Amino acid sequence: MTYHIIAERPQDAVLLDPLLDRTFGSDRHGKTVYRLREGLAPVPGLAFSAIGAAEELLGSLRFWPIRIGAAEAILLGPLAVEPALQGLGIGRALVRHGLDTARALGERICVVVGEPNYYQPFGFSNAEAAGLRLPGPVDAHRFQVLELAPGALDAVSGLIDRADERAVAFGDERLAPFPVPGEHTGAQNQ
Repeated sequence: MTYHIIAERPQDAVLLDPLLDRTFGSDRHGKTVYRLREGLAPVPGLAFSAIGAAEELLGSLRFWPIRIGAAEAILLGPLAVEPALQGLGIGRALVRHGLDTARALGERICVVVGEPNYYQPFGFSNAEAAGLRLPGPVDAHRFQVLELAPGALDAVSGLIDRADERAVAFGDERLAPFPVPGEHTGAQNQ
């Protein structure tokens, strides 16, 4: 299959939600990582599309601004590839391209919630073991982190938050949309 990776185009952004619905289902919006991205734009220069020979969108990857305490970081995802084309290497090429570009732009820490077998070959490891926490439910084994620069995680730990200057950092008001660990919300966590 012939494809190339380019910066996300405006016409790709329009096609992204239907691609994400086909890839992950329409119930994805309640997950913690979606809540961290809600209402924000991707990191400039870190939104990519895999484009086929007929200029059609085959896959997409975006990175989002987050904070771990005072440290700036990026959140990888969603990574989506047309379901019929999964397993052909398009997703891995997008991740490799995205991480290389992030390093070139000076990003230092990348977080992802995804399958360890998929992301560990890129160097990701368990984020909870590194002392990181998300402000909502997550499968601990899927919560991973990667140092894009050596030593970037030294003295960095704690709660991940949006890197949105309008957000109230770590206050009760800021975390209110997320369930409190151990609190019964009446809904099952996914």
